[in-house]
Amino acid sequence: MSLTLLLDLDDTLLDNSMSEFLPAYLQAVSAHLTDLVEPSIVVQALLAGTQHMLRHQTPDCTLAENFYSYFYPAIKIAPEVIDPAIESFYAQVFPQLQSLTRPRPEAVRMVEEAFRRGYRVAIATSPLFPLTAIQQRLAWAGFSPDRHPFALVPSIDTFHFAKPNPAYLAEILAQLGWPDEPAIMVGNDPTDDLPAAQGLGLPCFWVRPPASTPPQENEKAIAAGSLDDFFPWLDSIPADMLQPDFNRPSAMMAILQATPAALSSLTRDFAAHHWSKHPKAGQWSLTEIICHLRDVDAEVNLPRLRKIIQEHNPFLPGMDTDPWAEERHYQQQDGRDALRRFTQTRITLLRLLEGLAPEGWARTARHAIFGPTTLRELVSFIVGHDRMHVRQAYETIRTINLSAN
Repeated sequence: MSLTLLLDLDDTLLDNSMSEFLPAYLQAVSAHLTDLVEPSIVVQALLAGTQHMLRHQTPDCTLAENFYSYFYPAIKIAPEVIDPAIESFYAQVFPQLQSLTRPRPEAVRMVEEAFRRGYRVAIATSPLFPLTAIQQRLAWAGFSPDRHPFALVPSIDTFHFAKPNPAYLAEILAQLGWPDEPAIMVGNDPTDDLPAAQGLGLPCFWVRPPASTPPQENEKAIAAGSLDDFFPWLDSIPADMLQPDFNRPSAMMAILQATPAALSSLTRDFAAHHWSKHPKAGQWSLTEIICHLRDVDAEVNLPRLRKIIQEHNPFLPGMDTDPWAEERHYQQQDGRDALRRFTQTRITLLRLLEGLAPEGWARTARHAIFGPTTLRELVSFIVGHDRMHVRQAYETIRTINLSAN
């Protein structure tokens, strides 16, 4: 069986109580920056900046962009002055916090068994730290890049969402190219890990602390136990119980948010001269894929959703959008500008759906091709279209990067 495992880090793979770690972290970083900023100002800016970041999760800004838009003005120090000191903190001081943590031998056993089985394994800790801080904590837990090649390690600079937002897990899967196989979330936190997985329609294995009470809102695909219990549970259940349910509104909204966010991260280091390259004869370039998503959202998806929300059982004509690639000369357009415009249109579409009452998802329409339909079904088509083209973009980037190397 093929499988993608999404693994939480703190108190799942690594003993690391945030009630102890966070105060020590705040004290250490504020002391390190004391020559530049009063420690109390640093602590306040870090805490308030984190809350600002978590309240303003959007597809057009990374978590880092949201955090630093608050943090720099709060401490009244220019980035070019404070950033070198922050970098030296993570290189010189942050490693000392390892003493507050303990590795879990069962975590290493579990991860190595997953690799032995050929599973795709990604880290799914909330990306509230720079990559170096997450990589260091993975090392404290006993993992090394050579022996444990995780498919993805998220960070504040490359992600737009964080737990318990289901869009965070959707963003992980999108950055992995939307693998076809089932995915399972494994985590310890019933207020972060479980709601994120349930909101996206993923099965979740709760790494339950001893003597703890199961959450009240359990779903059938959730199991609980120690990390040593994971594979016996996995091997005992029917494969169909692992299939995700992306058709619930919370999952569809998460995927709609994740698409432009993941495309932004996937393309951030993609060379400009590669955007117009075709991976194979007859296949679209990255620019053509992004232009297609931009125009379909602006001229098909958004007008259709507005029509079904504003009118009673409207008629929706079919549209053949594939010829637009040649008719509109996508290949000669600016792919990065197309991605920016797609993102802004998608945010408009999301706001339209966010304002919808629950019964609004059942609003009806008559489609020229599909016949009688509902808003919920139409959104599911958009979600499927998103996943298909994110997978296409992922494979295009991977193929061109491999050929370039």
